[in-house]
Parts: sequence; C-alpha cells; structure tokens
Amino acid sequence: MSAFIAVDWGTTNRRAWRIEDGDPVDVMRDATGVLAVAGRFADAAEQVRARLGDLPMLMAGMVGSNRGWVDAGYVPCPATLAALAARLTPAGDDAWIVPGVCSVSGTRGDVMRGEEVQLLGAVAGGLAPANAMMCQPGTHCKWARIEGGVLARFATAMTGELFALLRDHALIGAAMQGDVADGGAFRDGVARSGEGDLTAALFGVRAASVLALRDDADAAAYVSGLLIGADCRAQVRAGDTVHLLADPALGALYTAAIETVGAVAVPVDSHAAFLAGIIRIRELQP
Repeated sequence: MSAFIAVDWGTTNRRAWRIEDGDPVDVMRDATGVLAVAGRFADAAEQVRARLGDLPMLMAGMVGSNRGWVDAGYVPCPATLAALAARLTPAGDDAWIVPGVCSVSGTRGDVMRGEEVQLLGAVAGGLAPANAMMCQPGTHCKWARIEGGVLARFATAMTGELFALLRDHALIGAAMQGDVADGGAFRDGVARSGEGDLTAALFGVRAASVLALRDDADAAAYVSGLLIGADCRAQVRAGDTVHLLADPALGALYTAAIETVGAVAVPVDSHAAFLAGIIRIRELQP
C-alpha cells in the first residue's frame, strides 16, 4: 500500500496520521474541527499535508457533512467497509471523504458520520468479534449491532448533549457545577434511572437542592448517572457483552452503568479501531 494521510475530522477536533505500509508513523492533533474552519477546507487540508507530507488524503467524520467540505452522503444499513470504499467522495486535490451510514425504518431515521469507520474497523482490526454489540459514548451516543462483520443497525441517544443542556440552561443547572466521576452519587443516579420516570427524577434534583437532601457538589454526577443509566437500560440486557469505544473517563461511567444492569463491558481502543477501518477502506478504494 502506498503512503497516505488518514484524517478523523470532527466538529471540534481533528486528528491525522501519516500511514506507511499499513502502519501509522506520525500523527498530529489539533482543535481545527469543522466549526473552526469556516469554509476554508482546502487551506486546512494543506496545513495537514505541510505537517505530514504531500500525500493522498482519506478523511472521515463531520468533514463529509452538509456543514463540512463536501457532503459525502450516506450508505444505508446494512453497511460494510467495502460499501464505504465504493462511495468515496472526491474533495480537493487527491483527497476523498468517507460517506456516513444511515438507517431508516418507517418514519424513524438515524445517521452517523465517522463512527462507522471505528465500528467496522474494530472488527477488521480484530479488536471486536464479527457479531457484537458496540457502544460509542459521547455527545450523541451510538449503539450498534455488528452481525457477521456488517453494521446491521444502530441507534443514537442524545445523552451527552442532554447533560450539557441541563447543566447550562435548565433550572437544575445551578446545582450541576460539580465534577462527574464514578462514585456514590453517580451510581445512585444509575440506580434511580431504573424506576422509569426520568423527567420526574430530573426535577428531583431541584427538590433535593432546595430541601438539602443532597449536596449540590454531587448533583452533576447524579444527573450523569440518571442519563447514562437510562441510556444503558434502553439498549442493554442482563448477560449482554458490550464492546465500548470510549475515552477512559467516559468509559468508566458507561462500564459502571452497563455492569449495573448485569452486562459486561469490554474496552476497545477507538483510535486503533479508526486506523484499522480507514486503512482497510484505503486498501479497498477503487
């Protein structure tokens, strides 16, 4: 395989690797996400080449959205790395963007962009089995089913975004200024999420503050437990194994919630999964 540059280009961050003979030999990371580029994508791409070399570039993530460089569209589920490689969209000189993946069932639709490379790459790289439940926590948490190495279906939960909205704009936000970590308050929230009345439980944070039933320093962790607990309970059943692509801090929270419902969480290196996926797409590129 000839050398190329692989780019995971998200909304707020960008990570790029120089790939030689199928292996990453150099990497750059910065905060030049799609929102920071303001339409100057060709210039932003040349900055990457100036750092990593004048090479072909293969990109994935929000760079291919309707707010990115070029709208790369979506491949419908069931999706494979070969299907993604067949639908690469040209962008600039010797550069291509990987499409996202969509799912439609009646009037219910879902989309992902960037995560598909990690999900399928985890299997391609031997980091997860060909039949697996996978979870990618974040602002918009992705739950995916891989069947026979194919991305069969998925669901997106606005878990992280809801937390941010509650903290920054809701009545209970004034109490949600403490740290979030796996501990007593977080696990209390996970347990409370099992009662099935999330909106009532959230207002209870206000009541607990007014009545001094809970220290405000624990409110953010408790709310995080409520939201992550509700997210996991909607997707996970006792006895399941969930392959978790997450950073250590968020991974610890989801692991605690997954274990609470009687399932097992298996950590997967999301960067290694992305590289395995993008390298395989490059190999399959027409």
